[in-house]
Amino acid sequence: MKLCITAQGPTLDAAVDPRFGRAATFVLFDTATQEWHAVDNAPDLQAAAGAGVQSAQNVANAGAEVVLTGHCGPKAFRALSAAGIQVVTGVEGTVAEAARRYMAGDLDPTDAPDVEGHWAQA
Repeated sequence: MKLCITAQGPTLDAAVDPRFGRAATFVLFDTATQEWHAVDNAPDLQAAAGAGVQSAQNVANAGAEVVLTGHCGPKAFRALSAAGIQVVTGVEGTVAEAARRYMAGDLDPTDAPDVEGHWAQA
């Protein structure tokens, strides 16, 4: 299974980014092989609007099946769901910890966004 973990940097030791659409980096992690690579999200990070939907499209194009993130707004959640991608919110810690917790069955997908649109971390 291919996970997309929102990250504040391009390594497994990076902290999980609490925002989906405006995450600094997406770490794509294959649970079968444990291989991973980072994708810079700079273009969507700076977008005036539509960052969540564009990020969702990029994640879908990358073949992700599950997104692990801190929070996900309604437009991004709808776009991810329409692409058949499960969303897990409330994820904290490092990217490596998030992947381990998911593989251990400690993280469950959500059925709704957990923040309103245009949410920004204070």
